[in-house]
Amino acid sequence: MPVADKVTTPAPAARAGRNARAAEARRRRLIAAAFLLPALVLLGALVVHPIGYSIYRSFFDRPGTGFVGGDNYREILSDPTIRTALQNTALWVVLAPTTATALGLIFAVLTERIRWGTAFKLLVFMPMAISMLAAGIIFRLVYDHDPDRGVANAVWVGVHDTFAESSAFPKARPGRDSPLTDAGGGAFVTRDPVRAGTPVLLPLVGVAPEALPEGTRTAKTAATEPGKVTGTAWQDFTRGGGGATNTVDPAEQAFAGMRIEAVKDGRVVDTATARADGTFTLSAKADGARLRLPAANFREAYAGVQWLGPALVTPSVIAAYVWMWAGFAMVLIGAGLASVPRELLEAARVDGASEWQVFRRITVPLLAPVLAVVLVTLVINVMKVFDLVFVIAPGAVQDDANVLALQLYRTSFGTDADPGLGSAIAVLLLVLVVPVMLVNIRRLRKEGSR
Repeated sequence: MPVADKVTTPAPAARAGRNARAAEARRRRLIAAAFLLPALVLLGALVVHPIGYSIYRSFFDRPGTGFVGGDNYREILSDPTIRTALQNTALWVVLAPTTATALGLIFAVLTERIRWGTAFKLLVFMPMAISMLAAGIIFRLVYDHDPDRGVANAVWVGVHDTFAESSAFPKARPGRDSPLTDAGGGAFVTRDPVRAGTPVLLPLVGVAPEALPEGTRTAKTAATEPGKVTGTAWQDFTRGGGGATNTVDPAEQAFAGMRIEAVKDGRVVDTATARADGTFTLSAKADGARLRLPAANFREAYAGVQWLGPALVTPSVIAAYVWMWAGFAMVLIGAGLASVPRELLEAARVDGASEWQVFRRITVPLLAPVLAVVLVTLVINVMKVFDLVFVIAPGAVQDDANVLALQLYRTSFGTDADPGLGSAIAVLLLVLVVPVMLVNIRRLRKEGSR
């Protein structure tokens, strides 16, 4: 039989099959395009068009009528407020993602070892359910300078006063014609030496009655004791008026707990503490000495730390951000930790590795892809942070806490709005975010190709 007779499929039939397959492929592409079209329209309207318009607008002046070229971008580099925003944004990128990721890693590893780990994870993750605005209001109160309102300063002042308690008489001072005079450094001293057998009067004014120590009683004149120096330290003020100056009147309050020192030739020869009625007694060593009320009696109450002052406002806001996002990092890292082969960890422990060595040489390297995801996600998120800074930082220090996203808002929509400069800041922010996004996309493709 000739070879040609063995061909059973006619050429027209083959071409028809290929045409049918091509038509089916075109139909599938059209169906896919039809489904993708709404998303592409939204992407173009909500992303591509705003980006394009921002780039275009950044080359025009404030009204948008005059082309200024790169002047807006040059102003970004010359404006001190925007430079501060750039520096603070760099500080945010370095500190916030690394701190949140490190805490998330620690929490994820430690919660595997405790029975109530699930409850702990719930508590740590709970701030993620709070909006940035609500978190900002919470931390604005936490950082309040008044220890009676701000939790941070209440704790700080409590710890400080445990080791260096403030005085109950911070505003006390000698009155008119007082036998006391300023000794320098916040202390007061009697004008004349004191003598045994003659009661000494140490009148002061300036302390609110409600601020006096608990247990304070009405002052009384000290009794005479042979060979000893006695006296009274009290508030020489009668509520409602009346009373005689430099005289212990019946309604006047004592300075209980006031410390008194007897000083001779620059040396302290004896000390005493005023009783609840203000009286005190010194030994015969005090005869001929001058009595000094040391500055410790009048130490101002410790007011705490200015968390929202110019020096600490940025770290304080970063701490609020970490409080919110450490739970996010913990959950993702915990999910990655669940996939770590347990036999590797157990084999390392059997071989004598300590827990720190297991964590550093096995756990962390195996979690490196997850840690990279968390870190890059937080870096992108941090570059856009706005509401926390806007709400927490008081108006007086917003320039010190400024970041690019906040500066973008203030420049574009503030009282002296400049849309051209604001568009330039938006483009700069996009340029800074794009490399991080590209790194993330490249990493995701590499992970998908494995």
